[in-house]
Amino acid sequence: MDNKFSKILTLVAGLIGLIAFYFFIRIVMIGDDTIETDEAVQASVVSPFITFAKIVLIATGIIAVVFSIINLVKHPQVLKRTLIGVGALVVLLVVAYSVSSDAAVTDTVGRVLEDGEAGSVSKWVSTGINFSAILGVVGLGFFLFDFVKSLAK
Repeated sequence: MDNKFSKILTLVAGLIGLIAFYFFIRIVMIGDDTIETDEAVQASVVSPFITFAKIVLIATGIIAVVFSIINLVKHPQVLKRTLIGVGALVVLLVVAYSVSSDAAVTDTVGRVLEDGEAGSVSKWVSTGINFSAILGVVGLGFFLFDFVKSLAK
């Protein structure tokens, strides 16, 4: 069964590659200048290519999520570790949210920037920046710990 599944996946990947190659050849044959200036060509060549790319992206995302969930259900120990990791990320997100400011975004003179009003959007943007910084510091800490540990060997 696994060998059949592997062959089917190989054929599907090959088919996707052939379709993408077909679109690539059409775009190259028409040329950049024509595509940039002629809206009819854009609608007949570029739009189907973009639609195809969106379909492949969405299908890939759905398949990745479904197989990840199936794998987690099949292996409870992995599910436990995953939930612990997600819980740790939620704790870090709560910390980042609690230290974030919801003040208006101002320039160097003190004027409020356009779309920089105080409120929840400003708070969540600040949370995202703080969360990224916290994750960067944690990652750097683990990197340095591993580096020092490898030097000690």
